[in-house]
Amino acid sequence: MTSAITAIVLAAGQGRRFRALSGQDKLLAPCVGRDGVTRPVLEQVLVNLPASVTRRWVVTSPERSEVVRLAGSYGCEVLLLDSAGMGDSIAAAVAASSSAAGWLVVLGDMPFIQAASIERVIERVEGLSVPVHAGRRGHPVAFGPALGPVLMGLTGDRGAKALFAQTEVREVPVDDPGVLWDVDVPQSLEFR
Repeated sequence: MTSAITAIVLAAGQGRRFRALSGQDKLLAPCVGRDGVTRPVLEQVLVNLPASVTRRWVVTSPERSEVVRLAGSYGCEVLLLDSAGMGDSIAAAVAASSSAAGWLVVLGDMPFIQAASIERVIERVEGLSVPVHAGRRGHPVAFGPALGPVLMGLTGDRGAKALFAQTEVREVPVDDPGVLWDVDVPQSLEFR
């Protein structure tokens, strides 16, 4: 099932808080990955996707040409969307890849997730699978094919959080604090 999962990397958000503090797009900010190599935040996310996830979509806004270029250089299909809403992004990407055997929703500002953690999350996707570290649910989240119609119905900035109460949730324990670490401010570019 792993190879049939489609990754959806959400990269349409504006990152206003990060931009206000640094003056730059957080997805393009230089970031030292867990492998010690400095790359833009989004590139770290794409590098960390396991090779077994061969179908990849990046959802971003039309004016982000560097994000589009990075996505293309990693073999991702790009879906341009005028909305920064997480619900709109998920719905559009699931509709564009409706024949998938499931979807892995990855946040474009979470550069420290280990590929092994992602592999564990997508081992068995029937309902909803979520990584858990230190008792807290993190990202990315995998959705089984039966949830496709519900995902396509999402709108605005509301993500799929409501689905956690409506479907079977498989919590996947991982020893990876990266599943909880997103880059919202410049200080969070440094993983500790």
